[in-house]
Amino acid sequence: MSENGQAQMRKSAGHVIVDTLAAHGVERTYVVPGESYLDVLDGLHKSSIETIVCRHEGGATYMAEADGKLHQRPGIAMVTRGPGAANAHVGLHTAWQDSTPLVLFVGLIPFEHREKEAFQEFDPKAWFGTGAKRVMILDHAERASEIVAEAMFAAMSGRPGPVVVGLPEDIIQQEISAELHPEIPVATGGMTVTDWKALNTALQESEKPLFVFGGNDWSHEGAADFTRWLEEHGLPAAAEWRCEGTVPFTSPSYVGPIGYGRPKPTYDLLEETDLLIFVGTVPGDVITDGFNVRQNWEKKNFIVTIDPALRGRSGPVSHQIVAKPDVFVRDLLLMDLPVKDSWKEWTSRMRGEQEKFAQLPPATPSAGQAKMATMMANLVQSLPEDAMVTFGAGEHTNWAHRYFPTNGYASMISARNGSMGYSVPSAVAASLSYPDRRVVTIAGDGEFLMNGQELATAAQYGATPLVIIMDNQQYGTIRTHQERQYPERVSGTQLLNPDFALMAQAFGGFGVRVEQDSEVPAALEAALKAIDEDKKFALIHLIVEQGVKAY
Repeated sequence: MSENGQAQMRKSAGHVIVDTLAAHGVERTYVVPGESYLDVLDGLHKSSIETIVCRHEGGATYMAEADGKLHQRPGIAMVTRGPGAANAHVGLHTAWQDSTPLVLFVGLIPFEHREKEAFQEFDPKAWFGTGAKRVMILDHAERASEIVAEAMFAAMSGRPGPVVVGLPEDIIQQEISAELHPEIPVATGGMTVTDWKALNTALQESEKPLFVFGGNDWSHEGAADFTRWLEEHGLPAAAEWRCEGTVPFTSPSYVGPIGYGRPKPTYDLLEETDLLIFVGTVPGDVITDGFNVRQNWEKKNFIVTIDPALRGRSGPVSHQIVAKPDVFVRDLLLMDLPVKDSWKEWTSRMRGEQEKFAQLPPATPSAGQAKMATMMANLVQSLPEDAMVTFGAGEHTNWAHRYFPTNGYASMISARNGSMGYSVPSAVAASLSYPDRRVVTIAGDGEFLMNGQELATAAQYGATPLVIIMDNQQYGTIRTHQERQYPERVSGTQLLNPDFALMAQAFGGFGVRVEQDSEVPAALEAALKAIDEDKKFALIHLIVEQGVKAY
């Protein structure tokens, strides 16, 4: 009996897990069901958490990873033991390299069956130990709520990332106290007086400073405040690869993306600037073009990250500020610097380069085969200001990098680890999170079939993304490398594709196949009409020439 004379409420550990997730603000979980965690599924039955049933564990973890990028809390995925866990690993790698908060719950064999080569048995810590921030196993039912709270905390604290929680089938069925563990607060850091003075001095001494923003640890308010401060001081900011939008596409301070295949002006920026300030990211492999750019130890680099280990960093470090982006910006707003003419000239020059780079091609179709340039020109002109774009990996993504108007934090959701198959799942997650926004995903033909079956998930739950498939009948990025290293020796890169438009229709959406450039405007108009009026996803299968690139 409790102090008030009432018998303490008891529930199964599986139900307590669900209650704890709900108390942490989780709105949906992405699952592929398994008998190993039936009690958790039963707890979801009447929960406030929406259960999104996916068609493959890779799709489920991609959706959860995208969800973690879209919100100020971890995305949640649930899969079963053995093969299910193996299929989910791709989403964990994405979350690890992209620094995305993600909690993956994995159903496990019963506790007493361990070490007997039981059906679908595996060792979670051996499998996931090097690719997750923590791997925890619920071996004591009474710790169910505590372990969930610890997992949520671990995913968000320091440099965000994935956490795996193993759930033995028999343990989660045991009855325990229904009392929930409170949410564990996450330290956010901030500028010390020394940090503030060092940055203030460095900026005042600089003639060509440059901010580089990135990561998934911002809020919409923090990004907006950062943009306003940059614009007030006439200072430039470039985007980490596949992180565009934190400083809007339309901002006079935005000077372009830095990453693989980047335009030469932003490539040159890293060497020309006399002060680099990374916010929410570090100068890693992609930004520095394989650890080659900005490696001179005399260069001045400030790095703002909550990760004191600076994992993934290369090149010089002049000063580290241990802070999440929002609290750094909060302190930055107090720094009212005199605006130099050299800053304004430097920013204006680079902004001019970005505007030339992003200038749309003609929207009027030309004769012959369909062109991605025509599609982008017509698409961009139709987009509302808060449109979002998602994509996975491949040369097709450069069309979005160059032209898509990302105007706000988390308006570009992508996989910075170069993971293919991310486009459709991420678009489904984005559309479910923001049903009133225009969500566009640009997929390559090679990437699309890796998780295109998640269109069934879109249809089931009413997600309405616009899916544009750029079909050039090959793995384009690999073909480019192949031509560079083994010219005119085409091997292992060519594809024969089905009619993706018919596939979309079979899944319950709108699908149209476009082979001629003249067909592009009408196809786009019909696809958008299907989304807006029929409330269904739409897919445009665009047949393009090989070898045509965005830049």
